[in-house]
Amino acid sequence: MITISEARQTTAMIEEENLDVRTITMGINILDCADPDEKKFCEKIYDRITTKAKDLVRVGEDISREFGVPVVNKRISITPVAIAAAACRTSSYVEIAKTLDKAAKEVGVNFIGGFSALVHKGMTKADEILIGSVPEALSVTERVCSSINLASTRTGINMD
Repeated sequence: MITISEARQTTAMIEEENLDVRTITMGINILDCADPDEKKFCEKIYDRITTKAKDLVRVGEDISREFGVPVVNKRISITPVAIAAAACRTSSYVEIAKTLDKAAKEVGVNFIGGFSALVHKGMTKADEILIGSVPEALSVTERVCSSINLASTRTGINMD
């Protein structure tokens, strides 16, 4: 049970120390959206994201109101694109990034992460395509976040 002292401390943190929840994140698996046709892949991931995350922002705001603690950002994290899009017959993943951005805007989240590659154990053709697409993808989108994991404690640094 919460004591009066704890309630006062929490109120002070919110009012005086600007306590907030920095981010809430929904993870969405897009592996089964894989398709050799890039357009179909984009349609599938758009539908998956907009269906699964349709209530994310509203729920975040409801939680914020219920507990009186602001939720600053609402975010989606998806399966790394270089993995999910590996079957696509394309030389660039920029259209995929645009689709992610469109879906993020549709559901109202601040960020969508997962325009990513995991290359700490070596690179696939899909990883190379994603890495080559990052500069343009980030310049034509507003909410897409990208990352390239090129090292781990176990495998060390991929020097390729």
